[in-house]
Amino acid sequence: MEELLLIDDAKLSLTQNEFFIRALVSTGIGFVIGFEREHASLQDSTRSMAGLRTFIFIVLLGFLSTFLSFVLHPMIMIAGLLAVIVLTTISYWTTAQRGDIGGTTELAIFLSYMLGAMTLMGYIEISLAVTVVMVVFLSLKVKLQDIIGQITQGELYAFIEFVILALLILPFLPNTTIGPYNVFNPRELGWVIVLTSGIGFAGYLLMKFFSAQKGILITGIIGGLVSSTIVTWIFSKKSKETPAVSLQCAVAIILASTIMVVRVFIWTYIFNRAILSDLWLPLLIIFLAGVSIAFYFYRKQLHQDNVKTKLPLGKPLKIDEAIFFGLLYTGILFLVSFAHERFGQEGTYISSAIAALTDIDAITISMSKLAGRSIDMLTAQNAILVATLSNTIVKIGITLTAGSTLLKRYIGIGFGVIFLSGLIGFIILNI
Repeated sequence: MEELLLIDDAKLSLTQNEFFIRALVSTGIGFVIGFEREHASLQDSTRSMAGLRTFIFIVLLGFLSTFLSFVLHPMIMIAGLLAVIVLTTISYWTTAQRGDIGGTTELAIFLSYMLGAMTLMGYIEISLAVTVVMVVFLSLKVKLQDIIGQITQGELYAFIEFVILALLILPFLPNTTIGPYNVFNPRELGWVIVLTSGIGFAGYLLMKFFSAQKGILITGIIGGLVSSTIVTWIFSKKSKETPAVSLQCAVAIILASTIMVVRVFIWTYIFNRAILSDLWLPLLIIFLAGVSIAFYFYRKQLHQDNVKTKLPLGKPLKIDEAIFFGLLYTGILFLVSFAHERFGQEGTYISSAIAALTDIDAITISMSKLAGRSIDMLTAQNAILVATLSNTIVKIGITLTAGSTLLKRYIGIGFGVIFLSGLIGFIILNI
């Protein structure tokens, strides 16, 4: 039996079953938002003009007004919107008279009406995504106020600088390929600088607000998002100063190096996801090896006293270092292209190993950009694995130079397992 068609318009086709399903989704959206607002008003011991039931009705009002605008007259949806605007205006004026000049609930009402309209139109996934974002930020009021209260003027200026870099400079860089080997693109260089500085800024904020409380474990993870080599250097020296924390330092170093593999995956996915078709399995093997050995050492140190430490924060936004990294990335592009043209695959592998002595990100991005263009896919995949193994050797050297005797033993075991897993991944990739 053919379903009853309630709306058959060029913009919307809606059956009776779809109507009821979308009405249930709208009710759920209103319930979730209203539940959070009701709970917030009880926690603050304040009276709010909109609670659980009101938000359900507001979303359904948007849903039904949009439905009737198709069935009866297009102005019904506009009339409903104006009614909500009047309602929120009166509510804001009333609360402002009591000295409360916040408009969060009123804006949530307006957005809820729009979510009901969007759900009726069939944009269910978008409506649910917006609902999640709304509820998260509504519920994080106290936490966000606490975080904002800790933001320094220097950190605020750093955020403004990053916004200028990302929104006012990057979009105007020319998106054309120039120079020898046809590999240099100013827009792509700008993206590298923005992404690098952005990740560094995010790592700075995470370390500031979370690592001091979560201790050495979260410090290793967060530090790995920024630079596993820096983590290795800092905690190697820490173990030399205080040998008793060598096991904890080993956990941080191995976790940071494991997160480095995640960074490799992210960069390749962003710049050339096709390269992951065969590379994902070797990367997964290295990642699982790192997680396993880190978990083993973590369980081993559970009986010891929990020692908390953190990386030095330094500058919040290191644009100069990001620019240096971008220039390094550009230089590697030319170096790899030159080596590949002059010496073939062997030259690519050698240049990748050398480039990874300081950082894994630049060579990963460079190889991702060149893969399938001037370098075949397998060569690029192998070069990334060679760079990963080369960077692991560098960190072993750092611990041997700056670490305590105990740390050298732990890292020898941990990085030995990681290096062996990398060799296995290399073999699998080339079978």
